[in-house]
Amino acid sequence: MSVPENLLYTKEHEWLRVEGDIGVVGITHFAQEQLGDVVFVELPEVNSKLTQGGSFGVVESVKTVSDLYSPVNGSVAEVNAGLDAAPEQVNTDPYGEGWIVKIKIDDPDALKELLSPEQYNELLKEE
Repeated sequence: MSVPENLLYTKEHEWLRVEGDIGVVGITHFAQEQLGDVVFVELPEVNSKLTQGGSFGVVESVKTVSDLYSPVNGSVAEVNAGLDAAPEQVNTDPYGEGWIVKIKIDDPDALKELLSPEQYNELLKEE
């Protein structure tokens, strides 16, 4: 299972790639595999405030509907509008074209609360 080394992770299976003061967020390979074929992604509004651990959207698949949780406090800088027409990118390229939102991170210290790739791999062993 793919767990890129350059990302941070949540226990809810979101990933975060830090790019300066912006965090790019998506769901992990494990999460998209559990969901099955993604058919719709509900995206938040740009500039909306997000709370670490709070729900900011929904991923709907042929099997289920799952909430998305913010890995950090911040505001939505950008959403992946391409997911409206091609939500399956969450399945085919979860760490690339399947990204969901970009968040302007309020507090970089909160990144310490996220899981390292090693910690995330341990979590996966328990799932």
